Amino acid sequence: MLHVNRRSFLTLGAGLALTGTGGAFASVPSRPPLRAHEPFTFLFITDTHLQPELNANSGCHMAFAKARSVPADFAIQGGDHVFDALGVNAGRATMLMDLYKRTADDLTLPVHHTIGNHDCFGVYTQSGARPTDPLYGKKYFEDSFGRLYYAFDHKGVHVVVLDSIGITADRAYEGRIDAVQLAWLAKDLAAQPEGTPIIVVTHIPLVTAVEDYAAPPARPAAHNGLSVVNAYEVLPLFDRYNVIGVFQGHTHILERIDWHGVPYITGGAVSGNWWHGTRYGTPEGFMVVDVANGTVKTRYETYGFQTISPQNT
Repeated sequence: MLHVNRRSFLTLGAGLALTGTGGAFASVPSRPPLRAHEPFTFLFITDTHLQPELNANSGCHMAFAKARSVPADFAIQGGDHVFDALGVNAGRATMLMDLYKRTADDLTLPVHHTIGNHDCFGVYTQSGARPTDPLYGKKYFEDSFGRLYYAFDHKGVHVVVLDSIGITADRAYEGRIDAVQLAWLAKDLAAQPEGTPIIVVTHIPLVTAVEDYAAPPARPAAHNGLSVVNAYEVLPLFDRYNVIGVFQGHTHILERIDWHGVPYITGGAVSGNWWHGTRYGTPEGFMVVDVANGTVKTRYETYGFQTISPQNT
């Protein structure tokens, strides 16, 4: 159920005039004129969930071969490279990462990596791992792919890749952008030349309606893992800059929500419904993103995978 208080209602209508009432909602702060940039194409490839079971290795080979045929400057891996490092022992986790790296050689593109929740090792107690393990938590990802959050520039566009995984004290996870990263993000955005077009990437969505697509669980989860719980601290930053797109993974659906002029685009999943078919109608695939004139245009590419264990949702 959506609960809307007066403040969120006013925000919801930001920028829309009321007719016949003698008033209007407050408008979103105006952004500076867009700085020119060169056009380019990139691939958003998320939620591969590579594992030896369910023909997932073959599926990833197929997806990467299809991706390689698309003219693009680079790829962004949107997180959840493997399935699963959270609740398995070190031997299994190491095998999965090795398998992913061998398979990803098929891409033959520069790849920028995003941490996903399943890319954290040993967090669940059933893994048998201890927090003192040298691979524990996010170190597993860092050892393979480097920084947890970072930014880079390409043809006049600034791209920010976030770490949206909060590991909780009771050894679970939630969607969160922590205070240190939030301060870094504010500083990074402020350092860009005025009007620079900006793309943001996060594994767990900042904005999504996924919870509305199915009945609520019988027992509410202890932590919110479907979206970033402190998105309210992040979104206002984007009002002041030319954020032309936010790309998200995690939920395995195709979704676009426009908020304050920013499109929040959830990019499906290479693994579909975790290699069991379609997820709310979204098949296995990846996203092609064309960036030109300060806008992003997307299309979803499927690659012909057929599950051996259909459990479509």
